[in-house]
Amino acid sequence: MLRSIPMRVAVAATALFAAAVSAPQAVAVDTPSVRVSSEADAATKALVRTDPKAAAEAVAAANVCGSSYSLRSATPLPLGTDPNMRLAMLFAYEGSAGGCAILDNNVGASRYMYVQVCKVGGTACDTDSGNFSQYAGPVYISSFACAPVTAKMGTSSSSLSINYKSSYVFPCG
Repeated sequence: MLRSIPMRVAVAATALFAAAVSAPQAVAVDTPSVRVSSEADAATKALVRTDPKAAAEAVAAANVCGSSYSLRSATPLPLGTDPNMRLAMLFAYEGSAGGCAILDNNVGASRYMYVQVCKVGGTACDTDSGNFSQYAGPVYISSFACAPVTAKMGTSSSSLSINYKSSYVFPCG
Protein backbone atom coordinates (compact mmCIF):
# COMPACT_ATOMS: atom_id res chain seq x y z
CA MET A 1 0.00 0.00 0.00
CA LEU A 2 2.83 2.44 0.81
CA ARG A 3 4.47 1.73 -2.52
CA SER A 4 1.34 2.84 -4.43
CA ILE A 5 1.33 6.35 -2.86
CA PRO A 6 4.53 7.52 -4.64
CA MET A 7 3.14 6.07 -7.88
CA ARG A 8 -0.14 7.98 -7.41
CA VAL A 9 1.79 11.18 -6.69
CA ALA A 10 3.86 10.70 -9.85
CA VAL A 11 0.74 10.08 -11.95
CA ALA A 12 -1.02 13.12 -10.47
CA ALA A 13 2.03 15.33 -11.04
CA THR A 14 2.26 14.16 -14.65
CA ALA A 15 -1.44 14.88 -15.19
CA LEU A 16 -1.11 18.38 -13.69
CA PHE A 17 1.92 19.11 -15.86
CA ALA A 18 0.08 17.94 -18.97
CA ALA A 19 -2.92 20.12 -18.12
CA ALA A 20 -0.71 23.17 -17.57
CA VAL A 21 1.13 22.63 -20.85
CA SER A 22 -2.08 22.14 -22.86
CA ALA A 23 -4.02 25.02 -21.26
CA PRO A 24 -2.64 27.73 -23.58
CA GLN A 25 -3.73 25.64 -26.57
CA ALA A 26 -7.25 25.48 -25.20
CA VAL A 27 -7.35 29.28 -25.01
CA ALA A 28 -6.11 29.55 -28.60
CA VAL A 29 -8.92 27.27 -29.78
CA ASP A 30 -11.51 29.41 -27.99
CA THR A 31 -10.38 32.52 -29.88
CA PRO A 32 -9.80 31.39 -33.47
CA SER A 33 -7.87 33.62 -35.79
CA VAL A 34 -7.57 33.23 -39.52
CA ARG A 35 -4.98 35.00 -41.63
CA VAL A 36 -7.01 37.30 -43.90
CA SER A 37 -5.50 38.50 -47.18
CA SER A 38 -4.97 42.24 -47.52
CA GLU A 39 -6.80 41.81 -50.84
CA ALA A 40 -9.95 40.36 -49.20
CA ASP A 41 -13.13 42.35 -49.77
CA ALA A 42 -14.77 44.36 -46.99
CA ALA A 43 -17.62 41.84 -46.60
CA THR A 44 -15.17 38.98 -45.97
CA LYS A 45 -13.18 41.03 -43.45
CA ALA A 46 -16.36 42.05 -41.62
CA LEU A 47 -17.70 38.49 -41.58
CA VAL A 48 -14.65 36.97 -39.87
CA ARG A 49 -14.43 39.95 -37.49
CA THR A 50 -18.08 39.90 -36.37
CA ASP A 51 -19.21 36.27 -36.75
CA PRO A 52 -17.33 33.92 -34.38
CA LYS A 53 -18.82 30.82 -36.02
CA ALA A 54 -17.71 31.93 -39.49
CA ALA A 55 -14.25 32.78 -38.13
CA ALA A 56 -13.91 29.32 -36.57
CA GLU A 57 -15.05 27.70 -39.82
CA ALA A 58 -12.52 29.80 -41.76
CA VAL A 59 -9.71 28.64 -39.46
CA ALA A 60 -10.67 24.98 -39.88
CA ALA A 61 -10.92 25.32 -43.66
CA ALA A 62 -7.57 27.13 -43.83
CA ASN A 63 -5.96 24.20 -42.06
CA VAL A 64 -7.33 21.89 -44.74
CA CYS A 65 -5.86 24.03 -47.56
CA GLY A 66 -2.49 24.35 -45.83
CA SER A 67 -0.66 26.67 -43.48
CA SER A 68 0.59 29.01 -46.20
CA TYR A 69 -2.88 30.16 -47.31
CA SER A 70 -4.69 33.41 -46.44
CA LEU A 71 -8.46 33.92 -46.63
CA ARG A 72 -9.39 35.87 -49.75
CA SER A 73 -13.16 35.41 -49.84
CA ALA A 74 -15.95 34.04 -47.63
CA THR A 75 -19.39 33.64 -49.20
CA PRO A 76 -22.38 32.61 -47.04
CA LEU A 77 -24.72 30.31 -49.00
CA PRO A 78 -27.44 30.50 -50.10
CA LEU A 79 -26.71 34.13 -50.97
CA GLY A 80 -28.62 36.66 -48.89
CA THR A 81 -29.35 34.16 -46.11
CA ASP A 82 -29.43 35.24 -42.47
CA PRO A 83 -26.17 33.99 -40.84
CA ASN A 84 -28.21 31.80 -38.48
CA MET A 85 -29.94 30.15 -41.45
CA ARG A 86 -27.02 29.62 -43.83
CA LEU A 87 -26.43 26.12 -45.06
CA ALA A 88 -22.81 26.48 -46.16
CA MET A 89 -19.84 28.79 -46.52
CA LEU A 90 -17.64 28.95 -49.61
CA PHE A 91 -14.11 29.84 -48.55
CA ALA A 92 -11.41 30.86 -51.03
CA TYR A 93 -7.78 31.08 -49.92
CA GLU A 94 -4.70 32.37 -51.71
CA GLY A 95 -1.11 31.32 -51.29
CA SER A 96 2.18 31.35 -53.15
CA ALA A 97 1.22 28.13 -55.00
CA GLY A 98 -2.18 29.48 -56.13
CA GLY A 99 -5.71 29.28 -54.79
CA CYS A 100 -7.71 26.84 -52.70
CA ALA A 101 -11.49 26.62 -52.28
CA ILE A 102 -13.57 24.73 -49.72
CA LEU A 103 -17.35 24.42 -49.36
CA ASP A 104 -18.05 24.15 -45.62
CA ASN A 105 -21.21 22.29 -44.50
CA ASN A 106 -23.15 24.22 -41.82
CA VAL A 107 -26.11 21.80 -41.69
CA GLY A 108 -24.58 19.33 -39.23
CA ALA A 109 -25.55 16.31 -41.31
CA SER A 110 -24.17 14.59 -44.37
CA ARG A 111 -25.25 16.22 -47.63
CA TYR A 112 -24.39 15.90 -51.29
CA MET A 113 -21.74 18.58 -51.88
CA TYR A 114 -19.87 19.72 -54.98
CA VAL A 115 -17.19 22.36 -55.35
CA GLN A 116 -15.26 23.14 -58.52
CA VAL A 117 -12.78 25.87 -59.40
CA CYS A 118 -11.31 26.32 -62.89
CA LYS A 119 -8.83 28.47 -64.72
CA VAL A 120 -10.23 31.32 -66.82
CA GLY A 121 -12.29 29.90 -69.68
CA GLY A 122 -13.38 26.87 -67.65
CA THR A 123 -10.25 24.82 -68.32
CA ALA A 124 -8.05 22.85 -65.93
CA CYS A 125 -10.75 22.38 -63.30
CA ASP A 126 -10.32 20.75 -59.89
CA THR A 127 -13.53 19.22 -58.49
CA ASP A 128 -14.56 17.46 -55.31
CA SER A 129 -18.02 15.97 -54.88
CA GLY A 130 -19.82 13.41 -52.78
CA ASN A 131 -21.72 13.10 -49.54
CA PHE A 132 -19.91 14.98 -46.78
CA SER A 133 -20.79 16.02 -43.23
CA GLN A 134 -18.03 18.65 -42.90
CA TYR A 135 -16.78 20.04 -46.22
CA ALA A 136 -16.14 19.46 -49.91
CA GLY A 137 -12.64 20.23 -51.11
CA PRO A 138 -10.05 21.38 -50.95
CA VAL A 139 -9.83 22.14 -54.64
CA TYR A 140 -6.76 23.92 -55.93
CA ILE A 141 -6.01 26.19 -58.86
CA SER A 142 -2.57 27.43 -59.85
CA SER A 143 -3.74 30.57 -61.68
CA PHE A 144 -6.52 31.86 -59.52
CA ALA A 145 -7.29 35.38 -60.81
CA CYS A 146 -10.81 35.37 -62.30
CA ALA A 147 -11.19 31.62 -61.58
CA PRO A 148 -14.80 30.43 -62.12
CA VAL A 149 -16.33 28.53 -59.18
CA THR A 150 -19.36 26.29 -58.74
CA ALA A 151 -20.72 25.21 -55.34
CA LYS A 152 -23.67 22.86 -54.87
CA MET A 153 -25.28 21.28 -51.84
CA GLY A 154 -28.49 19.34 -51.22
CA THR A 155 -29.99 16.10 -50.08
CA SER A 156 -28.87 14.62 -53.43
CA SER A 157 -27.31 15.79 -56.69
CA SER A 158 -30.81 16.23 -58.13
CA SER A 159 -32.31 17.95 -55.07
CA LEU A 160 -30.17 21.03 -54.44
CA SER A 161 -30.71 23.76 -51.87
CA ILE A 162 -27.54 25.53 -53.09
CA ASN A 163 -26.58 25.84 -56.75
CA TYR A 164 -24.10 28.72 -56.76
CA LYS A 165 -22.07 29.71 -59.80
CA SER A 166 -19.81 32.69 -60.07
CA SER A 167 -17.63 33.87 -62.91
CA TYR A 168 -14.84 34.07 -60.35
CA VAL A 169 -14.12 33.04 -56.77
CA PHE A 170 -10.99 35.20 -56.70
CA PRO A 171 -11.37 38.82 -57.83
CA CYS A 172 -9.91 39.70 -61.19
CA GLY A 173 -6.73 41.74 -61.44
